[in-house]
Amino acid sequence: MRVVSGIKPTGNLHLGNYLGAVKQWVAMQDQIQAQGGETMYFIADLHGLTEFIAPAELTANTIEMTATLVAAGIDPERSILFNQARVPAHSELAWLLNNVARVGWLNRMTQFKDKAGKNREGASVGLYDYPVLMAADVLLYNATHVPVGEDQKQHLELARDIATKFNADYDSDLFSLPEPLISAAAPRIMSLRDATAKMSKSNPSEQSLVKLIDSDEVIADKFRKAKTDPDLLPATMEELDGRPEARNLLTIFAALADRSPQDVLSEFAGKGFGAFKPALADLAVAKLAPIRDEMVRLLDDRAAIDSILERGAEKARALATPTLKAAQRAMGLLA
Repeated sequence: MRVVSGIKPTGNLHLGNYLGAVKQWVAMQDQIQAQGGETMYFIADLHGLTEFIAPAELTANTIEMTATLVAAGIDPERSILFNQARVPAHSELAWLLNNVARVGWLNRMTQFKDKAGKNREGASVGLYDYPVLMAADVLLYNATHVPVGEDQKQHLELARDIATKFNADYDSDLFSLPEPLISAAAPRIMSLRDATAKMSKSNPSEQSLVKLIDSDEVIADKFRKAKTDPDLLPATMEELDGRPEARNLLTIFAALADRSPQDVLSEFAGKGFGAFKPALADLAVAKLAPIRDEMVRLLDDRAAIDSILERGAEKARALATPTLKAAQRAMGLLA
């Protein structure tokens, strides 16, 4: 069993990124390896190029993302951790697979339509084509499982279609078909100011999100000022219907505490947010402060982070090279 997953290097990771993805990666590292499997995590810096980003910002984001993953619990000695750009086989295989993927398949990708919006003709070719690079990212390592959210399932289906067509076209069994790995524990974290919208750093209000780099005082203040309603917390989850802010704060508490939402609700049933929000603030500080402190320590040693990425890339290249050469050979590019 080999799990492969990537994350784009965006700066200032927030609580939604941590609880929805990074915390799940740490859990998978332990669970998959306990079953004798392997985990590979990469910083998707090539995907970061699909929309213009200043070079210095991309470099800084890659370093910050690496520090965040390690601080959160990804162990470079147990998982292969690297950035795409250090493994050229990602780009090389993507070009080969571009000649297998069909335009009609890419035209059905809903994420391109969402991201390009009304400026479809002005979008980069990379933004249109990045699902093929995503396919290369996982097929290159013959991943057996790929962690996906609902918005990425379509891309994994595309990877499976590309693998199937390649194998058929070139009379090969080179690529296995990766299966989705959907974590039931991955919560959807919403804005602290409007719980009908996802927590996002694009929100102009700093009070809407908790950044992993925030100080203890800022974290606590944001939770104390989070939007709520005047009603008491009920005894059952069903009674939270129509109360998005209450449900969001309860979801965050449960995810941070590794408890079920119903379990948390049972503890606070009949109490108001005057009691709940300070408890949530204290919990958030206790869980996030060690990650922030370790991240800050790591960011003070750029050479150490660079060494982590290079060691991981060396391992990744050793796995990627045979697959790339086999694909080139199957297509007639190598004798």
